[in-house]
Amino acid sequence: MLSYCAYNSSVLPAWTQNGFSICFLDTVTSSILLAGMVVGGGAQLLVYWMWAIRLEQQFQPQPKGFRIQIILSSLIIIQYIMRIGFSTHYAGHLHGYNELSTIFYILSWMISLALLWTERSKTLMSYSGRGHGIVLLIFWTCALVNETLAFVSWHSPQWWWKLSNKDQKTAFGLWVCRYVLIFLLFVIGFRAPALPRRNYNLMVNEDRNEELTPHPKENVQRSAWAGFWHKTKLIWPYIWPKGHYILQIKVIICLLILITGRVANVYVPVLYKDIVDELTEDSKEGAHINPWKLIVTYVAIKFLQGGGFGGLGLLNNLRSFLWINVQQYTAKSIMVRLFAHLHGLSLHWHLNRKTGEVLRIMDRGTTSINSILSYIIFNIAPTIADILIAIVFFVTSFNAWFGLIVFVAMTAYVAATIAITEWRTKFRREMNLKDNQTKQKAVDSLLNFETVKYYGNEDFEVDRYNVAITEYQSSEWKSLSSLCVLNMSQNIIIITGLLVGSLLCAYLVSTHELKVSFC
Repeated sequence: MLSYCAYNSSVLPAWTQNGFSICFLDTVTSSILLAGMVVGGGAQLLVYWMWAIRLEQQFQPQPKGFRIQIILSSLIIIQYIMRIGFSTHYAGHLHGYNELSTIFYILSWMISLALLWTERSKTLMSYSGRGHGIVLLIFWTCALVNETLAFVSWHSPQWWWKLSNKDQKTAFGLWVCRYVLIFLLFVIGFRAPALPRRNYNLMVNEDRNEELTPHPKENVQRSAWAGFWHKTKLIWPYIWPKGHYILQIKVIICLLILITGRVANVYVPVLYKDIVDELTEDSKEGAHINPWKLIVTYVAIKFLQGGGFGGLGLLNNLRSFLWINVQQYTAKSIMVRLFAHLHGLSLHWHLNRKTGEVLRIMDRGTTSINSILSYIIFNIAPTIADILIAIVFFVTSFNAWFGLIVFVAMTAYVAATIAITEWRTKFRREMNLKDNQTKQKAVDSLLNFETVKYYGNEDFEVDRYNVAITEYQSSEWKSLSSLCVLNMSQNIIIITGLLVGSLLCAYLVSTHELKVSFC
């Protein structure tokens, strides 16, 4: 009779041979996922069956996103079937935990498919939120965390990280596929492309009244990520100036400088560790060795990297210098195109335009696109690269716990940043609208000073301008206050990750598993 776990071992202990027990992890996580879906998903399905109404076809978004979610979930189920098939093929038999966990995983994902289909086709009249329900979101998050726990067992011989035989290579390949599929489903799930963005009652009322009482569409606050790929296509020509070979070469050089900066970020702490090791061994052995080569190399790379009291380093300054012409080309192209667009508008539009507001929108639009390009190329992309490099470096140089700490901290950081930014976007938009109105009142009042003087409305115009500034400052306070909340949340997450990593590092040093220089 085959045992439940491999090698006739028991489910416990959970931690063995420098990693989680596969038998324990698969048993517990599959049971938790299935229990959560049976209880939470069953309750949601029951609520929808009793009180939900069917969503008409015209109110459902395009099915493309929904089909992608269905395909990803189905592929995950097929992957679990393939995993148990390959295990039987290579080992010749199955252990009890293989069969149990596979059945539990498949049942969990089948319930998630049922929830996806239900949320797509039905809606609750009393529900005013957007996106998927909390059950699906928690399920996808737990499934992703479950697969990520494999990194913790990086040095464990019972896992497949060594890739020493076909069985381990196959298991590793299936894990990579499963991780990618769950990650994509996790990202798409928070975007919820298959669900309507507005309340069902509003859509029904507008649909019934649009022919009888036509009115302008409601000003819905869209997500900042809405139409991301379309916006990227619009600004791509400004990132890569077509036909301007010198500017293209400068863009390539800037990207190479970014890559060099990422390498420098890795070598600075490594060289610092080597210097500390040299000086520590020097003091222990009583020798007099001066690690001047390491110190010179460290200072040279630090000069390239910058930071601290030195401000920006050579690489960042050189990158900024080369980017000046690219940024000027972007600003010029946008301003000329926008100016031509304004001249192409009708006479009726120009007779009714608000000059101050138009000028302010032109100025902000040009500045915003330049800022977006700089943030994407020089902030967001390098930050993502730094996170990935840090995870790989900590896992390979220390152990998987440090990589897991970095991964969890950065995941929480990105999630908090996106969530709070989405929340504060409405304050920023309100502030921009108030700013437009303030500039419009000031400029139009000065352009029409003859009319103001003729009717003696100087005090009236001043009062209007005063009220506009007061409303703008009120909106500005909300925007800046929410920015403080964002910065504080980010700081708390980073400090928490630093605290956990420092405590773990101190513990490993106290047990002589790490040197002081590693911390």
